[in-house]
Amino acid sequence: MRVMPFVQVLLLLALLAYLLLVGLENPGIVRLPLPLGRGEVLLSTGWAVSLFAVLGGGYVLLLLLPPVVRGALQRRTERRERHLLERRLTETLGARVALTSAPSATETVAVGGNE
Repeated sequence: MRVMPFVQVLLLLALLAYLLLVGLENPGIVRLPLPLGRGEVLLSTGWAVSLFAVLGGGYVLLLLLPPVVRGALQRRTERRERHLLERRLTETLGARVALTSAPSATETVAVGGNE
């Protein structure tokens, strides 16, 4: 596992723990400032913790998405290459079987010479 995603997940867990601690210490309303200083939102502590837990879960999903997509693309490429290789091997085997089952040139000359 890479170090940076591990640290990010730990940071998100610490943030969730901190929000849970705030929720347990201050039952009631939480004041969340809006970006760019345009006011604030009042939420109950439970809703605030739930909101940040969902945001953290979405962030973790985004962290896990690139390796999953990369693995799916790699499996698809490997499957396509394996299919092409199997097709080439089948054609080669078919050609060799056709050559061994057909009479060779020496057999044809020998048969023609006896007549």
